[in-house]
Amino acid sequence: MVKTETKITLTVGLDENRVPEKIEWCAEEGSLENQAVKAVFLSVWDSTKREALRVDLWTKDMPLDDMKKFFHQLFIAMSTTYSRATSEEELATEIESFGNHFAKQAGLSHKGAGDF
Repeated sequence: MVKTETKITLTVGLDENRVPEKIEWCAEEGSLENQAVKAVFLSVWDSTKREALRVDLWTKDMPLDDMKKFFHQLFIAMSTTYSRATSEEELATEIESFGNHFAKQAGLSHKGAGDF
């Protein structure tokens, strides 16, 4: 039985061609209100169909270098989440290794351990 609820809201402003120009998100629990962002990748699991559903959006003025950094950080976050969810450290390390390989291939400069 659900004891409490919270909302996460995305608002997307589109141009005349329905291309995102502005993205904002709100999260009641995180005290975020209309925070502007340049990209969002939202994935959910449909347990009935046993498949991932997703919405990937980015504004037309998102810089390419920022998109590369975003992808790298997503790969690293997936590694961490996979490790916590499954305790399969070897495969989590493989995901992290791929993320770091991606960063090198994308030309991201190394700034510190795990950070590109």
